[in-house]
Amino acid sequence: MTAILSTEQVTKVFSIGRRNRQVVAVRDLSFEVVEGEFLCLIGASGCGKSTMLNMFAGFIQPSSGRVLLRGTPITRIEPRCGMVFQSYALFPWKTVRGNVEFGLKMKGVRGGERRRIAERYIEMVKLKGFENHYPIELSGGMQQRVTLARILAADPEVLLMDEPFAALDAMTRQVMQEELLRIQEQSRKTVVFITHNIDEALILADRILVMSARPGRVKAIVQNTLPRPRHVSIQLSPEFAALKGEIWGLVEEEVRKHIEADQYAMSMRG
Repeated sequence: MTAILSTEQVTKVFSIGRRNRQVVAVRDLSFEVVEGEFLCLIGASGCGKSTMLNMFAGFIQPSSGRVLLRGTPITRIEPRCGMVFQSYALFPWKTVRGNVEFGLKMKGVRGGERRRIAERYIEMVKLKGFENHYPIELSGGMQQRVTLARILAADPEVLLMDEPFAALDAMTRQVMQEELLRIQEQSRKTVVFITHNIDEALILADRILVMSARPGRVKAIVQNTLPRPRHVSIQLSPEFAALKGEIWGLVEEEVRKHIEADQYAMSMRG
């Protein structure tokens, strides 16, 4: 299978505060994302998940090693990788259609073609009939659908998703998980998705990459053997429980390391 994204011995160091304290976010990180797959990154807070996503998007560069898209280093903001954040980042003065068309307008797509593309993706995210509504008139889940339609309309090769459903209530979150699976199946996009929620990762992912506590490394990559298409009811199955237990065993150790490191840092400041 063809790798669309890959990292080769990537290390990222940040300078923090006025004293330029050096913090190693990820170290010697190497893995591949296969074209068309849904990969979830999971791990303790601060393990470098968002850092990795930002390097795939080209927002930041590695301190050493290489981040590659189709074998070519990513050295600047990469339009072939579309980012979906936890916040909806919609223009409040634009309608649903206006928000979805925005990226197309910036690319110089003409009005008629722009509207046709926007309508296709508005329908794909099940917002047909809401084209002339403003973000304030929509629920959180609907606003995130608009964000997703806007990214899809720009036609990136990869969707980078940084906990996009974290701000939603539990029921809406489960509906959005199923909707995302449907949309990915229709669009055939490659997805790299960050979550802290093991249940969410098991519903969505083809593979789950568990990262170590900071500095982030690949601790394990778990193949999700649960059959597709998936419904939230699969959470009641013995197979789901077994995979969840396996992943929690991997994550728990890293969460404990993260807590202990924070406690040690606080004691040193005291």
